[in-house]
Amino acid sequence: MAKLLMAAAALLAIAGMNGAQAQDYPARTVTIIVPFAAGGPADITGRIVADIFSRHLNQKFVVENVGGAGGTLGALRAARAAADGYTILSGHLGTNALAPAFYPNLGYDPRKDFEPIGLSAEYPELLVVRKDFPANNLAEFVAYAKSNAGKLNGGHAGLGSVSYIGCLLLNAAIGIKPTMVPFTGTAPVLNAMLAGRNRL
Repeated sequence: MAKLLMAAAALLAIAGMNGAQAQDYPARTVTIIVPFAAGGPADITGRIVADIFSRHLNQKFVVENVGGAGGTLGALRAARAAADGYTILSGHLGTNALAPAFYPNLGYDPRKDFEPIGLSAEYPELLVVRKDFPANNLAEFVAYAKSNAGKLNGGHAGLGSVSYIGCLLLNAAIGIKPTMVPFTGTAPVLNAMLAGRNRL
């Protein structure tokens, strides 16, 4: 929560600078583009930030979920929006650092097309499985994964997303190559896993 408040404070500071133009901001609704499906960590963070900004700046901040391609579709929409402060990208490591390596024709340059406002949240990467998965700890999971690698799927939020990189690092660390299954965000991965369509 402290990180979210820091982001709100950063935006408040920006709104207080640059004379009369900044004093009028925001004069209308601001859109926060979350480049993933609703219900995942990026979406939850975006909605908390939107609520904080709305309450402190007395203007609507609304979340627009634009999922796909590891978050780059939403980032591209934000990059193409007018540079007037009324479209904000809730970007992350994938959309703003890794994407250029994964998408040669990305359509935006994270360094040139975006101006950072502040850090809104930090999340750890978690390895989660269904409750009925035949392993009760990491050692048992590694043993099972190595002997059943061809049967496992690894769900992620798209090529270049943080969850995709997390899957690659885990796979390399334990020496497996499960089928990698892309989704539009973490929430759809969890839904598929809980429904029994995705084992990892």
